[in-house]
Amino acid sequence: MNYKTEIPVTINAAEAKQKALLFGVLIFLLFIAFILDIFLGSVNIKPVEVLNALFNDSGSDIETIIMKFRLPKAITALIVGIALSLSGLQMQTVFRNPMAGPYVLGVSSGAGLGVAIIILGFSPVFIPGNLIGFGNWILVASAWAGAGAVMLLIMIISSRVKDIMTILILGIMLASGISAVVSIMQYFSSETMLKAYVIWTMGSLGNLSSGQLKVLIISVSFGVLLSIISIKMLNALLLGENYAKSIGLNVTFSRALIFSCTSILAGSVTAFCGPIGFIGIAVPHIARNIFKTSDHTILVPATILTGGIIMLVSDIISQLPGSENMLPVNSVTSLIGIPVVIWIILRNKRTSPLF
Repeated sequence: MNYKTEIPVTINAAEAKQKALLFGVLIFLLFIAFILDIFLGSVNIKPVEVLNALFNDSGSDIETIIMKFRLPKAITALIVGIALSLSGLQMQTVFRNPMAGPYVLGVSSGAGLGVAIIILGFSPVFIPGNLIGFGNWILVASAWAGAGAVMLLIMIISSRVKDIMTILILGIMLASGISAVVSIMQYFSSETMLKAYVIWTMGSLGNLSSGQLKVLIISVSFGVLLSIISIKMLNALLLGENYAKSIGLNVTFSRALIFSCTSILAGSVTAFCGPIGFIGIAVPHIARNIFKTSDHTILVPATILTGGIIMLVSDIISQLPGSENMLPVNSVTSLIGIPVVIWIILRNKRTSPLF
């Protein structure tokens, strides 16, 4: 499967105006999706009551629902969409692989292993719902370490194996191996720890405490900052290591920076929200298709906006507005992401077969 790339070129005034319009539309859609995520839920609340809860301190039950549940969950969905989408974009560029993503290549599994070591390997004090203060940083740091270890291993493999599909298969096998290790840990863990871990694996946007949300925002903000810093590096690496070296780019440093950024973004989300699949692989392709470019100066902000929109919409759908039932957010992101993956494969159908 070939990963088609193009040299980022300077756009003319008409193209710049068109892209500015597209960004305006995405910003508007992001705002609408965020508002709808607050207004819609399993409990029917009138728009006037929602506004009163947002701007007036009444202490009512409605205010509790809005300020303690819906608003934090909408913020979490926005942060998660941004983090997973950016990490997927970076992996696809560095590996020059359209199927790369934190979920596919096992990075999320590595982060999950780090979390499993904390939840299943220590006392119930380290259960996510019980963590406060410094404990939240221990959990997220363990996820970073697990994600970083897998990224390092994938980097070593990719330096020796150039075939894209082989790397993908090895990534899937690595994720399966990590799952086997976690299963062994589950077998020997206590009932309390096992229950906490199983709940965590389901993936959720609404179980974060205020302290955990703060840690998530700080971590992802730092990852986004690193992503912005690495834009020129990503553009150079898009055209291959030889080109990057020819223009004086320190490829080793660039890869280390980008991998660190990816580990922080994917690991932070996995630590607090569990494994959420297909956003990282699908959103960058949607952004590329919207803007018809591979220039990361445009793709990075486009991916941020698109990822936020799709994750917010996924959260809205998962709530089944007006119903007392809820869907796992992982199920919704899969239903959105799988058609995109199929489209990627069909678009590359003229290339060699997968096996």
